[in-house]
Amino acid sequence: MKRATLSVASVLVALGVTGVHSETVTPLPDINVTTDTPAAPRRAAPAAPERAPVVRAAPVVQAAPVVEAPPAAPRVEPVIDSRPYTNTHVDAAQIQRAGSDMVGDVLERTVPGVTLQSTTGNPLAPDVEYRGFVASPTTGTPQGLAVYQNGVRINEAFGDEVNWDLIPTLAIASMDLVSNNPAYGLNALGGALNIRMKNGFTYQGGKFDISGGSYGRLQAGFDYGRQFGQFALYGALEYFRDDSYRYHNASSTRRFYGDLGYRNDGNEIHLNVGLAGSNLGSVATSPIQMLEQNWAQTYTTPQTTTNQMGMVNLNGQFTLTPEWTLTGNAYVRRFIQSHVDGNPTDVEACPGTSGAAFDNPANLCFENGDGSVSPANGAKGAQLPTSSVPNPNDLPLGQIDRSGVITTSLGSAFQLSNSGVLFGFKNNFSFGASFDYGMSNFAGSSELGVVNPDYVVSGSGVYLGASGSPTVVGPTSVHTINRYLGVNALDAVDVNDRLTITGGARFNLASISLYDQLGGDANGQNQYVHVNPLVGFTYKLMPGLQLYGSYAMSNRAPTPLELACADPNHPCLLASSLISDPPLQQVVAQTFEAGLRGQNDFGAYGAMSWKLGAFQTRSNNDIYNIVDTAVTGYGYFANVGATLRRGVETVVNYRIQDVTLRASYTYLYATFQSAFQLNSFAPSYAANDGVENVMPGNQMPMIPSNRVKLGADWDVTPRARIGTDLLFVGSQRYVGDEANQNPRLPGYFTVGLHGSWKVLDNVEFYARGENILDRRYYLYGTYFDTQQLFQAFTNPQSVTPAQPLSIYGGIRVTLDAPTLAPAVVVAKY
Repeated sequence: MKRATLSVASVLVALGVTGVHSETVTPLPDINVTTDTPAAPRRAAPAAPERAPVVRAAPVVQAAPVVEAPPAAPRVEPVIDSRPYTNTHVDAAQIQRAGSDMVGDVLERTVPGVTLQSTTGNPLAPDVEYRGFVASPTTGTPQGLAVYQNGVRINEAFGDEVNWDLIPTLAIASMDLVSNNPAYGLNALGGALNIRMKNGFTYQGGKFDISGGSYGRLQAGFDYGRQFGQFALYGALEYFRDDSYRYHNASSTRRFYGDLGYRNDGNEIHLNVGLAGSNLGSVATSPIQMLEQNWAQTYTTPQTTTNQMGMVNLNGQFTLTPEWTLTGNAYVRRFIQSHVDGNPTDVEACPGTSGAAFDNPANLCFENGDGSVSPANGAKGAQLPTSSVPNPNDLPLGQIDRSGVITTSLGSAFQLSNSGVLFGFKNNFSFGASFDYGMSNFAGSSELGVVNPDYVVSGSGVYLGASGSPTVVGPTSVHTINRYLGVNALDAVDVNDRLTITGGARFNLASISLYDQLGGDANGQNQYVHVNPLVGFTYKLMPGLQLYGSYAMSNRAPTPLELACADPNHPCLLASSLISDPPLQQVVAQTFEAGLRGQNDFGAYGAMSWKLGAFQTRSNNDIYNIVDTAVTGYGYFANVGATLRRGVETVVNYRIQDVTLRASYTYLYATFQSAFQLNSFAPSYAANDGVENVMPGNQMPMIPSNRVKLGADWDVTPRARIGTDLLFVGSQRYVGDEANQNPRLPGYFTVGLHGSWKVLDNVEFYARGENILDRRYYLYGTYFDTQQLFQAFTNPQSVTPAQPLSIYGGIRVTLDAPTLAPAVVVAKY
């Protein structure tokens, strides 16, 4: 047997940190792996701790040996991904083909099982849903996906949100979406997205890209990379602006990413910096009757979010011996967010019927959830007179809720990896640990005002103090500290040339502290401990056909936001007024996954890669955001028992000559497995005082059972390409209809077209049409109180409208044509 010389990149491939795929991948130079036969690399689950996917380099994959032009070249056995779980790889070419500066768009167009929802209606701030779990920028959304950028977990420390607008899309080298895997730490209940960024070693040259089109959209980007001996530099700048197809929803973002790398004798160090700032108009859902009159109309504004982020990350990869590799990283990240939200209010003129001294119609009262009233106090504690809010036209009162969070996080991680022979078996072993620290300061306030006939809330300059009985509104100031420790060990052993067995576990410790800065009840010390195992296998049935299966467990700890608003007796104005800190239990998810995947070469009739798999994830103690229907805009978080997400996924990729075809179908049925009660404005529950009784077997909302993706590309000439994308998403339950007693949110079908033409070797024009059939459909559905404000509505359905027909075009100019290291082609999935 020939000697195998390995590096960090090859070890990471063996550990499954990066993905095998059907497109071109970029190995590091000066690496060669030789074996007796061109077999697929062995991979254990990624041994990276919570922030451990630290290597940006794409995987090194064994290619077929060079053959000296015999009369007939022998057929090379297909190389198939040998991980026991699902990994979908998206490379830079697929990202460019998607034609979008938004990571969510790229994932929906390229990854089976991913759909986009939108509670905000903003293209920069979607909810990315995968197998029934969500990574969302919306505060208060229970998060079930972990997201990493160059090994740093970018779920925000205060609420685990993912701010997609801050990720520099142009600088992404590749992405891997991995199903449930404990190696990715907290929040990887449904899976983890591992984003690797470009650097000057793997990307050399430059590119300028500018495009624009419908609804005032303009996006521009420039990136450049170059190697200088043992050093390399890479930088990217991006700008995006969109005026939106809805009123009051214009958005913009500016992003910078830079990387300085040093390489010497098989060792490599990178220092990278990211800066981003965004202004988002997040106008949320609108009454369906309003949209029937005007698709662009919005309900209660202003609703805006401003984000700022800065991050510095130092990571390294070191070859200690031919079989031992050390990787590590250390980072510091700063995140600042401010949010403005105009809403109706439960403050009104006192009814004057209780006989209490404060109950004077000349004063303002707060309507409590039990039907009683209490004084509406100002910031200094005194009850507010009605005259304090100027209202010459006798308009409905409203309030503008403001919140802000400042988070500083830092952490480090290391991983030791070994690829050698143990007890006579080929083996890939890893051991790693990580520690992450996050410190957040959260503040919120509410300003009274009036709601104008166009549903815009005008502030009065009068701020609410502690009001309600029990207190449910008032200024908030909470200081929180997160401490996350993870330790894991994983191993993959080749029992023979057909069977690989993977096993390991991760230990997670989460400590969360809350300190109320205003003397309230939002104080608490919470600690969560869990050990998550992973076992799996892959078995080669025949050349080009593989059977795989695995069992994995992951957990997530409640966030500081959830813990500070978890008392049903003290509902919170989400997420401006945080009141108390009762305990919540951690969520634990168990996933079984099995299937077949293969690669077939039909010679002159093309080549195909495919996968057929089934999966099931059961989550215990799922956390849910429960609406309080008695007090407008309020709610709390609670454990609601078990949930089950069960599905089947099939994927086919086929290429013949100049035509590439893609197809995927995902069936997913997500249900509650425990009985509990929720509050709802849905009409079916009005007779029960707005209470819905959720029973085991009821379908979870906003998780479609059926989703189909079809795509085709045709290289008409070496310089011209055209293609299409088709997406079908089935009907879904409204949020607020967890008991399944009301009509569903309709399914939808959209078609996109795209084309490009290289007029010169380095100049390319391109165009894209989205929703070219101009179909009207909804991205999110919930219910609202029709008795608020002007009482102009009778239907409580409230939805987020999708963007109508949109056309975009642009030009891409290459400077010093980017060069990538040689690559090989292997099977996807």
